[in-house]
Amino acid sequence: MQTFTFYSSDDKLKIAGQNVKENFTCRGINDAACRLAREVANEGDALVAGSITRCPSYQEGKGSKAVVQAQIKEQLKTFVDNKVDFIIAEFIFHIEEIEWAIEEALKTGIVVAATLAINEKGDMAGVPAGECAVRMAKAGAQVVGVNCMFDPDTTMRTIQAMKTALDAAGLSPYLMTQPNGFHCPGVGKEGYLSCPEFPYAMEPRLVTRFDVHRYARAAYDIGVRYIGGCCGFEPHHVRAIAEEMAEERGKMPAASDKHQPWGGCLEVSELHYIKARMGREYWENLVPSCGRLQPPTHKYNPSPDNDLQ
Repeated sequence: MQTFTFYSSDDKLKIAGQNVKENFTCRGINDAACRLAREVANEGDALVAGSITRCPSYQEGKGSKAVVQAQIKEQLKTFVDNKVDFIIAEFIFHIEEIEWAIEEALKTGIVVAATLAINEKGDMAGVPAGECAVRMAKAGAQVVGVNCMFDPDTTMRTIQAMKTALDAAGLSPYLMTQPNGFHCPGVGKEGYLSCPEFPYAMEPRLVTRFDVHRYARAAYDIGVRYIGGCCGFEPHHVRAIAEEMAEERGKMPAASDKHQPWGGCLEVSELHYIKARMGREYWENLVPSCGRLQPPTHKYNPSPDNDLQ
């Protein structure tokens, strides 16, 4: 169970404006997030992860290592006091910044996972994905991987590049993937943000639960053992991960009591053509249509030259 502390640093709170900084503190927000996560985790057999992310001061070029680590340290105090089980450094675009985050997080004595928001081409500074993985592992992260910005297919290529480089370096941290839930092939380093539909018309790009089944199996086969999702993933997507891993986990998720996997409930349909859609073979091989007769009104052709710096 992950705390909702994403992007929750004091410098980010200032950017929010509207007197937010006068009415709220990051410490108060993060404490509340930790309490909520622990309450839900205690309902079952779950761990709690505290989330730290990139600092605006680094992105703006105003943050030295000392400045960035000071902001990270403030976030970490909450997680230490609330006794989270592990820390995730995520949604960071530069290997340098995440190395600084790992270094500071390790001082807490809590297990650290580190995930970059990059594709197989590498970080925003041009450092290849494989090299990024090796550097995160050497910095001390016990879990390394990628999160957000890119769809499951791109994420699989990226984590494979990381795994190959880690193997070559003789390193074996646990692997973690949390792709976003939107099909966005061909995007540049800024990921799904470059889609013309972002942010208010992304629904046609949503992955299906069956796409997620394929993703979960592909991730597991590569060697990923922390398999999750980020922006765009809904509860039924997360359930699909758990269902795909049911044999490995030795159980089905509790949420599977609410439905029958692979359209099993269609067996009771009075319509023969709907009943015929019951079963894994049909849904696993289906390539869905978006249902629109018109071609897209906007095209995007992002190139590395246009990527965010």
